[in-house]
Amino acid sequence: MAKQDAPPRWDRKMQQRLSRGEAAALGELYDRFASLVHGLAHRVLGDERAADGITREVFAHVWENPDTYDPKQGPLRSWVAALTHRLAVQRLRATETAALAQGGQGTTEELERKVRSASVAARADYIVTSMPTPLRAALELAYFQRRDYRQAAADLGVTEDEARRRLRLGLQLLSTAHDTGPAGAPPEFGGAR
Repeated sequence: MAKQDAPPRWDRKMQQRLSRGEAAALGELYDRFASLVHGLAHRVLGDERAADGITREVFAHVWENPDTYDPKQGPLRSWVAALTHRLAVQRLRATETAALAQGGQGTTEELERKVRSASVAARADYIVTSMPTPLRAALELAYFQRRDYRQAAADLGVTEDEARRRLRLGLQLLSTAHDTGPAGAPPEFGGAR
């Protein structure tokens, strides 16, 4: 049995390939994580073009600095997500601060509230897309299709106790989305600082 803190083999191999400058590795990484990166950036920034820019920045950073990924801190996916979050929050702060400086509406407190809200939303999206399929399926039935636990159990082909357990675990995972620390601090996806 592999150590729990050991990164997945794919993560280690990918980092090695990127460190050697293999362009094909960057293409594979992009194929695997581009939708995650763009989605998180869009969730924080609320702007398609800005999310495109952050996506380019994230993959450029990974290409130029593959050794900044520390496998001991968590999976490569989490590192990429944390990097995306950090860059998107920096862009949001810069954009909003520039608007404030030009006499725009709002205050620094409103900016921080907006950053916190965007951070929680991005973390919740990441948690939902990363949670095991059975938990995600139960939550989707309960919240998007308005099924109670009995109906969810029937739809999923599981017992009512199992449906309740899946919903409870899914909600517990989602409740951690608010655990982002001080205003705008990056969530602990692992490894990116």
